[in-house]
Amino acid sequence: MQNTYFKDFPVSGMSCASCARGVENMLKKQNGVNDASVNYAASIVRVNYDPSVITPIDFKRAVQSIGYDIITDEQEARDQEEVILRESVILKQKTIFSALLTLPVVIIGMVFMNIPYANWIMFVLSTPVVFWFGRSFFINAFGQFKHGQANMDTLVALSTGIAWFFSVINTVFPHLFGHQEGHQQVYFEASAVIIVFILLGKLLEEKAKANTSSAIKKLMGLQPDVVTLVSDDGTETVVPLIEVKLNDHLRVKPGERIPVDGEIKVGTSYVDESAITGEPSPVGRGPGDKVFAGTINQKGSFVIKAQRVGSDTLLGHIIRKVKEAQGSKPPVQKLVDKVAAVFVPVVIAISFLSFVAWMVLGGQNGLPHALLAMVSVLIIACPCALGLATPTAVMVGIGLGAEHGILIKDADGLEQAHRIDTLVLDKTGTITEGKPVVTDCLWKVENPELLLRVLKGIEAQSEHPLADAINRYLQKEELPSVTLDHFESVPGRGVLATVQHTKYAIGNALMMNESGILLSNEDKQVAEDLQEMAKTVLFFGADNEVFAIIGVADQIKSSSAAAIDRLKRGGIEIHMLTGDNEHTAASVARQTGISNYKSGLLPDEKADYIKALQLKGKVVAMVGDGINDSQAMAGADVSIAMGNGADIAMDVAKMTIVSSNLGAISSAITLSKHTIRTIRQNLFWAFIYNIIGIPLAAGVLYPFTGHMLNPMIAGAAMAMSSVSVVSNSLRLKFVKLL
Repeated sequence: MQNTYFKDFPVSGMSCASCARGVENMLKKQNGVNDASVNYAASIVRVNYDPSVITPIDFKRAVQSIGYDIITDEQEARDQEEVILRESVILKQKTIFSALLTLPVVIIGMVFMNIPYANWIMFVLSTPVVFWFGRSFFINAFGQFKHGQANMDTLVALSTGIAWFFSVINTVFPHLFGHQEGHQQVYFEASAVIIVFILLGKLLEEKAKANTSSAIKKLMGLQPDVVTLVSDDGTETVVPLIEVKLNDHLRVKPGERIPVDGEIKVGTSYVDESAITGEPSPVGRGPGDKVFAGTINQKGSFVIKAQRVGSDTLLGHIIRKVKEAQGSKPPVQKLVDKVAAVFVPVVIAISFLSFVAWMVLGGQNGLPHALLAMVSVLIIACPCALGLATPTAVMVGIGLGAEHGILIKDADGLEQAHRIDTLVLDKTGTITEGKPVVTDCLWKVENPELLLRVLKGIEAQSEHPLADAINRYLQKEELPSVTLDHFESVPGRGVLATVQHTKYAIGNALMMNESGILLSNEDKQVAEDLQEMAKTVLFFGADNEVFAIIGVADQIKSSSAAAIDRLKRGGIEIHMLTGDNEHTAASVARQTGISNYKSGLLPDEKADYIKALQLKGKVVAMVGDGINDSQAMAGADVSIAMGNGADIAMDVAKMTIVSSNLGAISSAITLSKHTIRTIRQNLFWAFIYNIIGIPLAAGVLYPFTGHMLNPMIAGAAMAMSSVSVVSNSLRLKFVKLL
């Protein structure tokens, strides 16, 4: 059986979508590589490979052979970050100096073209711009040519090189093409300006692309650099976060960020968890409560025991998942990849045909017009805009989701979410809190202090989930529990216990009957009223007397009803599935406004229910939190996990709601709609730009206007097309999700 292993690697040296395609194709050709996918905007390649056959070093060699590079280890990645920063500074310097040299060339070429030695002055000033500041285009183009490939650098090198060489020939041999001295056609200013515009476009594009990954930087910035370590003898020492180990005790002071996932051992406070869950209100936390790395301690000081550190924390998990999701491709990208694969060769072919057509049909001005058309076509064509259209929108969208507590697993989930018309909700842990709590404790005796102690002692011995709920409830009563003489658990009924020769019973009506404790009509009515509200009823009694009636319920989350109403108003059909009984299911459905529900379902029956909806043509999202939901979630078009649920549910899910608030599902759908709309806008403008721009550059309007497109204008248009696409994606940051 073939081993498969996924890993992301940074890629350097790419300048357009065609470069990304070249890296993908080279890696896919390698023995042992099952698949490779490049995200041009993120400069990341995800490789699916068999580590027993091929290693990352082999990837590096393969990609280096076509002029790019892959970063294969952490030290190299850190070095690469320094290189990228240095290259950014160099790019800025190249843009400034090339612009300073180009400015007089443009002034001479446009205004003072008749001054003595004008062409020679422009030759001297433009040459370093083209072949020194623009040398990377020629080096990369030559590297592509050696391997029979072409990219944007090829277009730039061909266009500026041809324009420069033609100008030199006309300057050195002014009569060669029949021109009079001083009136020969030269394009030194066009060659130089094109280089300047493209360098400026790259500079703006790099800055804009850096902003698309700002969500990751924000998440990483949530981790403090140092922490306060509490030793066994109580002394406190400030140490770097990287030195923290599992089970260490850490002091978190007011205003500090919590450094690791852990459990509070000493102290209480309010914690701002908005960075993780998206919930704006601070929540109270005390001994026994879990806290998470990246959240902020508001007021009190407390000591936590480290349970997850480093990349194992919830924050580390979110950062890793966001990175993976931002590097993934939605299905719409497949069309773009196909276009990018043939884009540059087609553009070169069109430019050559334009040259031939003008040479044949252009008459006396055939050569200059042919040259202008060929250079303009090569320059105006922009594969970058196509390559950036989808990934930049995906990166910003997924990053925005992470900031609002919506963890999106891949771009496919992001793309599919806007199509959802049917939402299927698991009950327990999704609509409800997922743990039973005591909602009613109705005492029938005036002074229950001794009985409270007895109840506390009995439930402390029980392992039933309902006993846990009663134990949590009784913690508020600061009373010592009594010692039991005898304890017996009766499955399906309750528990029996003897204290000082008195036999107590806690359980359902059957337990009371079997213990000889008769329920009055009033007791039965109270129990019936509680059951109508989807509560489990327990009786506590002894010696043929009922002391208390206790109502225990898995409470509906405070946000559920409003969230479901919002989804319904958005045109989404809501269904609820549960393995619980009909009585409870009906009560929860009634309280939350759900008209479609099924109770008593097994995991495979939930999956069958999803399939039945899909056969009706529905686009179904399944929301759950447990192992029993994972089968149905796997079969849904979009699977959504609640953040406090089982790991398997989150592994299956395409989205995870970290806060477990159903209201975030509406936000996720809104995010998907805006992201897909932005992708479509980007692709429309990228395609339209090239569809309109290339014919204009070829000279189709010359018969009507008498003018050819100036290559300088073409260069400016090409540079700004990429920047406009990225800028449009960045508008997603301002979308209101709540």
